[in-house]
Amino acid sequence: MSENPAAQPLRVLFCIGINQNFFDLPKSGIGEVWTAFSGMMAEMARLPGVDVIGDMDDDSHMVGPSEGWPWTCYILADVDTQETVKAACNLFRTTMVGEYALWRYAKIEARIGRALTIRDDVETAG
Repeated sequence: MSENPAAQPLRVLFCIGINQNFFDLPKSGIGEVWTAFSGMMAEMARLPGVDVIGDMDDDSHMVGPSEGWPWTCYILADVDTQETVKAACNLFRTTMVGEYALWRYAKIEARIGRALTIRDDVETAG
């Protein structure tokens, strides 16, 4: 993932909300958005420096738009740099659904952290 083997990847939770424009579509228009969304997910997984760990969708228990937490779906990934995180988020601007970008129908925010491990500077009991 990184040229420096000592460097740890960023643990990134991509939080995705579906907005009202999606729900305003006629049923016949939903498939085109889903196809574009699936393509965006595949493109994200192909980005150099992105290792997708998993995803989660909760459209069974959450119906309607999500402007924030709880989000509609999540993608958890290890990512090499913040620039790559930005490139992944930018896919919502560049993935097209007909004449519109995907961000007309969904939004994304990234939470950047690290894998949950004990840091080297923390002493543990013997």
